[in-house]
Amino acid sequence: MRFDLRSGSTKCITEDLKRESMTVGRYSVINPITDQDQPLPQSHHITARVTSPRGNSYHYGDTVDSGSFAFTAPETGDYMVCFWAPSHDPPLIVTIEFEWNAGIDARNWSNVARKGHIDLMEIELKRLYETVRYIHEEMFYLREREEEMQQLNRATNSKMATFSFLSIMVCLGVVALQMWHLKAFFERKKLL
Repeated sequence: MRFDLRSGSTKCITEDLKRESMTVGRYSVINPITDQDQPLPQSHHITARVTSPRGNSYHYGDTVDSGSFAFTAPETGDYMVCFWAPSHDPPLIVTIEFEWNAGIDARNWSNVARKGHIDLMEIELKRLYETVRYIHEEMFYLREREEEMQQLNRATNSKMATFSFLSIMVCLGVVALQMWHLKAFFERKKLL
């Protein structure tokens, strides 16, 4: 993914990660000078931070032009990567190339092949096995979430039933009081 970041501003990207899910990310600032032999201007350095749902920091790069991070998520939730560009006068645009992979996509299968000296078919089988395992874990996760939602639904239904019953009882009580008051009123006025 490639995006622009105006100087003095922030851009945050979130990814929902499951517990024990591996994640890998890489970012780099694109050099605005067309001659690639030239170093990146100091005005195009950024600050990057990766945080967990509870605010724990997993990566921090201050005034850098590129970086990478990798970790295994200790908890389920939305992990956030924020990029800051320092203020500059006149304002400028910093272009950032960003890649964030999680789960099965985070694993570098070509390195697995080089390390184990195995043929392509075996690599494909390992990749398919990991995919099936990931889908299996995802199904259990979704079942847990469904059970939580059903419990919440049942609790809400019972609270609504109790509230409805109490509302009907209050309405019937008000009707009885009105009938009693009107009967007493008409008897005093000798209309009944």
